Amino acid sequence: MKIEKVIKILTMGATLFRLMKKYPKISLLLVIPLIFLPIYEIFIGRANMVYMGVPTTNSFNPKRFTRVFRNSSFMLGYSDYRGNPLWVTYKLTKIPKDAKKLKRPDKFESDWRTFSRVSSDDYSRSGYDRGHMAPNFAISRLYGRDAQISTFLMSNISPQKAKLNRGIWRKLEGIEVKYFTKLFDEVWVFTGPIFDKNIEKLSTSNKVEIPDAFYKIYVGVKKDKTAKALAFIIPQTVTGKEPLRKFVTTIDEIEKQTGIDFLYKLEDKLENKLESSKDITAWRLKSFE
Repeated sequence: MKIEKVIKILTMGATLFRLMKKYPKISLLLVIPLIFLPIYEIFIGRANMVYMGVPTTNSFNPKRFTRVFRNSSFMLGYSDYRGNPLWVTYKLTKIPKDAKKLKRPDKFESDWRTFSRVSSDDYSRSGYDRGHMAPNFAISRLYGRDAQISTFLMSNISPQKAKLNRGIWRKLEGIEVKYFTKLFDEVWVFTGPIFDKNIEKLSTSNKVEIPDAFYKIYVGVKKDKTAKALAFIIPQTVTGKEPLRKFVTTIDEIEKQTGIDFLYKLEDKLENKLESSKDITAWRLKSFE
């Protein structure tokens, strides 16, 4: 930062301090929002955008530390350490018949909220696709143009091999909004990368770690609030031709591999039941294979 800018910022800060000292009532008006905005964000804003608790970790580990970014249609926990979102969550419902099919944005953008400021160029000629976590298609059809554009922020992107991104991952993105939403009134999705102990980064950027696999968690909720869960772990090494059933797992296993705790606001008995289930009956997976 240039010295002129630093001087300007310090001058503005000193001026603001003098004004606050001279006009204490104005100071109070400034302080009140600073107190209540974080309270609203944590207890109301975030709570309305996730099913049964914002994903969290139970131990302090810099590799698992995330800052929560709330967009208009999805929310995520971003790791500047890894240059990846560690979890992303969004809600799906049936696509309205009059929903517009929007043109795909022509570029990805850095997210100003991140410290690492990963850019689209970091992925160029890396051998990896820019893999959406919150999907362009579903978000655009359900939530509109501004929401669609937010899916092209690099904070929503993780490195994926082409056969994964353009194969099974794309297939799941279509199934979840076109078919799962016909089985349930709401479908809540949690998704993100899984890393092993061997750290590998993009050859074109030291900001971005390469995941070994990705997870998807679906919680389908009916009008009577009954819920069913379905979970996948899909490795980067897929050929793209495998049946989806091959990658079915449990939420417990995803929590074990990621260190992230999901659905912790559920009553313990129901949480244990959902997180240990591998029952695919309610999701009719066979009809998609």
